[in-house]
Amino acid sequence: MIDSGFVPRRPSAAAVLSLIGNTPCVPLRFEPEGITLYAKCEFLNPSGSIKDRLAKTVLVDAEKRGLIGPGSIIVECTSGNTGIALSMLGTAMGYRVRILMSAGASQERRQLIQQLGAELMLFESGGRYQTGIEMARRMAAEDSGCFLTNQFENRLNVQDHEECTGQELLRQVPRPIDAFVTGFGTGGTLAGVGRAVKARYPHAEILAMEPAEAALLAGECPCCHFIEGVADGFIPALLRDAPLDGAVKVSSADALAMTWRLHREFGLLVGTSSGANVAAALRTAQRLPAGASVATILCDRAERYFSTPLFQHPADEPPRFPGTASSPNSSSQSSR
Repeated sequence: MIDSGFVPRRPSAAAVLSLIGNTPCVPLRFEPEGITLYAKCEFLNPSGSIKDRLAKTVLVDAEKRGLIGPGSIIVECTSGNTGIALSMLGTAMGYRVRILMSAGASQERRQLIQQLGAELMLFESGGRYQTGIEMARRMAAEDSGCFLTNQFENRLNVQDHEECTGQELLRQVPRPIDAFVTGFGTGGTLAGVGRAVKARYPHAEILAMEPAEAALLAGECPCCHFIEGVADGFIPALLRDAPLDGAVKVSSADALAMTWRLHREFGLLVGTSSGANVAAALRTAQRLPAGASVATILCDRAERYFSTPLFQHPADEPPRFPGTASSPNSSSQSSR
């Protein structure tokens, strides 16, 4: 994996590289429920999300192996966070970056990618995210100057989370972990951290959070949901590496409600996927014996959600998803 002695081709990139990873893990005490969760604060990475780890791992590996160099173009299809991370780091390392992103992604994600100097190509997915993945593959196949980071299939994604994120979490949680719960986009975090936790604590449950409206692992047909960055309409290949014990379904309404709680009760300005993860982790802790230790991930920051339902509500009222319940504890239970 990445060694501390790595010197990037462009020395100015060393500053941002040094900021990625080693994020804190904080206890979240939910007083009404009488439960404490452990949340790893990946939103504190420099571009604001856990995807900085993927960008660093893949680009540093590519530069060390000579897969990228002067004139290379970094290409990826992304729902936003990976695009922001690759734009930040690729630009700092001196490469052109071309990001393909669904036209339905939030305006803030588009602006951040462009502010970092990357080329943004929007595509109409028609509910089929693979459209953009196939476009990116064709670009890389037709132009030898393009380097496809291949986030959905790149095994470095899983390896880095197992050897870095997972080991950090194991050092930071002061007790044996009884369950680890997080959503999946590429599946890299769930597979890598899950493997690390399972190796240390074989009894631990590794659970996937998935939107109730798009519960693919439960064999249900995908539908629209408002938890950006997860459940892109297909089960990623990297998820096969995850030692899964089950899944927890969280509705968009419940994800919004829990994100509001994280903002107002804990002062943590995180995004909707973080709220969904915490809702799933809290429900898991309520099901397990009293005192069980449950860990999850706070994936990204709130500033990329200003144009989404998370912020489209009166300032003194929690966000609501039309036609559904908004209680953080009302959505479907874990399917194991």
